[in-house]
Amino acid sequence: MSFKLDDKDLSILALIQEDSKLTANQMAKKINIPITTVFAKIKRMEELGIIKQYRAILSAEKLNLTTAAFILAAVSYGSKVEGTLITQREVAEEIACFVEVQEVHVIAGDWDLLIKIRAENVNDVGKFVVDKLRRINGLQKTLTCMVFETVKETTSLPRIVKKQLV
Repeated sequence: MSFKLDDKDLSILALIQEDSKLTANQMAKKINIPITTVFAKIKRMEELGIIKQYRAILSAEKLNLTTAAFILAAVSYGSKVEGTLITQREVAEEIACFVEVQEVHVIAGDWDLLIKIRAENVNDVGKFVVDKLRRINGLQKTLTCMVFETVKETTSLPRIVKKQLV
């Protein structure tokens, strides 16, 4: 289902991405449209699946999860479970079940998967890789990249440009 977003939709989405705790009344005042329009547009975008969820973005540092790592993984396509070849997607889904994992992406190129994890320290990252990740059937090899510093990390989508509000 295709849906064309107008400037009001984009303004509402920009405000929600910036602060999802804003009330419809606050949004209506910021973008100078009736509150009923805000309610109707948000409801429609929720029903269409444009707005998937509302959630808090937690501080990893304040929760003592200061160590981040990206892990590249290669899948062994010759591995079998019960006579059936293991797929890239099946390995990705199994990896996604670990609590340390924040993201799993099926990718193209020399590697098959890109995984992002958070842990308390480097030792915990190592334990995760050795004791959990490398035990997954069908995983051939991994390459772990430790994050030294995060310059940008966002959940905002690039198409939703912050509107100039009067």
